[in-house]
Amino acid sequence: MAAVSSTTMTRRLPVPDGTLVVGAALLVAGVATYAFFRVGQNALGGPEEFAPISALWFATFSLAPGIFIPLEQELGRALSHRRARDEGGRPVVSKILRLAAGLVAIVLLIIAISSPVVTSTYFSGDWVMLAALAVAFVAYAPVHLARGICSGSGRFGSYGLIVGSDGVVRILMTMALAAIGITAVGPYAFVVGLSPLVAVGVVAARGSLRTEVGPPAQWNEVTSNLGWLLGGSVFMAALLNAGVVAANLLSSDDEKFLVTQFAFGVLLARVPLFMFQAVQAALLPRLSALAARGELDEFVSGFKKLVILVVVVGVVGTIGAAVLGPWVIEIVYEAELGSKTLTMLAFASAVYMLALAIAQAVIALRGHALVAAGWASAFAIFIIVTAVSSDELFWRIELGLVFSSIAAAVFFGFALRSRLRVGARPDPDSIYDALTEHVVD
Repeated sequence: MAAVSSTTMTRRLPVPDGTLVVGAALLVAGVATYAFFRVGQNALGGPEEFAPISALWFATFSLAPGIFIPLEQELGRALSHRRARDEGGRPVVSKILRLAAGLVAIVLLIIAISSPVVTSTYFSGDWVMLAALAVAFVAYAPVHLARGICSGSGRFGSYGLIVGSDGVVRILMTMALAAIGITAVGPYAFVVGLSPLVAVGVVAARGSLRTEVGPPAQWNEVTSNLGWLLGGSVFMAALLNAGVVAANLLSSDDEKFLVTQFAFGVLLARVPLFMFQAVQAALLPRLSALAARGELDEFVSGFKKLVILVVVVGVVGTIGAAVLGPWVIEIVYEAELGSKTLTMLAFASAVYMLALAIAQAVIALRGHALVAAGWASAFAIFIIVTAVSSDELFWRIELGLVFSSIAAAVFFGFALRSRLRVGARPDPDSIYDALTEHVVD
């Protein structure tokens, strides 16, 4: 097969034209997440009453992004290829819809089979929360497919609307429930999953999800790296949310109130991660363009600068959590959490951010399998360290998060070095996958 010219490769990258919109949408989504936890807590009367919603939130985002982001990536990539060839993308969408339906059915079957255990151990016997989890998971399937259609079709305004409005709509719906006097936790639980569908309906109504008839799509057109992306994404999302999920599973009934405060600490520790992900959306296209043109020396140099930025942001975030964290969390969430816990959570988040940045570079160099193995190994380390390191609830989880994040960063560091040593070269597909690899919405 003839080599693809650097100009053609760069032209086939769909994300750079809309990176500022995407970055802004991610930033809005991050701010809305923090606001929802405060608004929701006030609506329900306090941290203890909000605890089921917190548990649902982290369970939802441990599950849905890991399953659906790879489908979003592959759909966007395949549509962008067809757009470059002036071919209609409807057959591609049809293929991805069938894949999504199959994955949804499998996950719902697993939820149904495990429902007695999940409900009793995680949701304290509340079956409404389990139903809300299932609804939220199903609801995020069309959300991510719509995002894939918008990004692959170059409709970045609509993409940004879906990403950025999710949290805003959720807050407005929560405020509406509170205004009419709803105090039962169930309606607020269903708001978590149903709110993103509003933006999907809006962009669908204005035609942003339309695709044209085109040549039949083969399965290899939409599944070239899906397996590795799916494996890596599942463990990446699980690790990001593992702290609160583990705390909820391991805590006694008397400690549920503390778990809610721990969740607030996890959110606070993610502030640098949210901000960096938004900034990164503007930085990655240049690195990808360098890789696409085969300018690997410049790619390495630019990536080193990116890593330095990650380290600086991580150090500032960790120091900020240690010094100002207890005061900030008390002001924002009216919660009490010690400096040690906040420092550990911020440090784990900082190292996770570094691991995520390096993993994106490995994917750009066609290291999808290595990235999947790295996230899976890191998640296994989290389970082991949390299980054997201590009997103290939060300390064992903090150690698990720190050691697993360090393991991921080290693994990806060696993987990147290995890919560069063997002379790995990027292709348009791997560059697109790296550009769209994110899990924090």
